[in-house]
Amino acid sequence: MQKRVLVVDDHPPTLRLITNALKKQGLEVATARNGAECLLSIESRHPDLLVLDVIMPVIDGFQTLRILRENEATKALPVIILSIRSEDEDILKGMSGGADIYITKPFNMADLVTAVMRILQVTDGH
Repeated sequence: MQKRVLVVDDHPPTLRLITNALKKQGLEVATARNGAECLLSIESRHPDLLVLDVIMPVIDGFQTLRILRENEATKALPVIILSIRSEDEDILKGMSGGADIYITKPFNMADLVTAVMRILQVTDGH
């Protein structure tokens, strides 16, 4: 069965780039533009992994992560934070808040894809 990834970012070009890269890996990819859309999408799509920006309208990434970790149904959902916020306190806040990995922007797409595939334990048969 195809693994499902939800990418949450309010920057459309970033969403497109990540979506295309992950689809090339054989993943099913859905997108959301803020934390509120993310939470609604999780309920209907049940992703296997979340790639989450921090600075977004409506509900930011840190708030979204906190809501996910407080909910029994989503507390174990793997989350990769992908953010321009690169200060030590931001990274600590993300990791202590329950993120599995914190990647700062600008980012290397190959590094993000590797992190996603490692968490999902997907191999391409090579």
